[in-house]
Amino acid sequence: MYAAAQLVWPPAVAVLLSTVAGIYLTGAFHEDGFADACDGLGGGLTKQRVLEIMTDSRIGAYGAIGIGLLLAVKCTTLAGLNVQATIASLLVAHPLSRLASTVLIWKLDYVKQEGKSKPLAQRMSHGEFAVAALTVLVVLVAIALMGLLPLPALGCGVLGTAVAAWWLARKCVCRIGGYTGDCLGAIQQLSEAAFYLAVLAALGR
Repeated sequence: MYAAAQLVWPPAVAVLLSTVAGIYLTGAFHEDGFADACDGLGGGLTKQRVLEIMTDSRIGAYGAIGIGLLLAVKCTTLAGLNVQATIASLLVAHPLSRLASTVLIWKLDYVKQEGKSKPLAQRMSHGEFAVAALTVLVVLVAIALMGLLPLPALGCGVLGTAVAAWWLARKCVCRIGGYTGDCLGAIQQLSEAAFYLAVLAALGR
């Protein structure tokens, strides 16, 4: 979407349209999880209360502010990159950030008795995770070999993704003892934004 849009509109508009398209295609699935996680982790003082807030379909102040700031960070950061770096970042960040959330399914406990992510959590195996990781590795190698992103910038992006995912996963474990579907969405969104920020920092303004 971005590659086509930037031929017609300025980079900032192309990034915004690409973001809108992504949200539409996924049904805002990950963004909704991020907002719910912000509400739950921000407003809940106990494990039970955090889970209750996350289950509530209504969005609160933490969720509204969090998702607004997140989208602003993603759009402005991508708009600060050149066209080639933006395309490469989008191609890497989407699968890489989803792999980051998959680590939770692979390693941590699902803390709800019932939920949309419960069956997935029970089915994740070492082999399935290895396939997911290998797929992302192929993307990383392809981007590096084609020279779409300098290796230092690519490495910084991967590191930023890992740090962001680790930080939020640790917070989820400390607060609720594991993860929920909302935690998966939150980690995907946060680690995606972290990748863009790290790449922009590595490439400079």
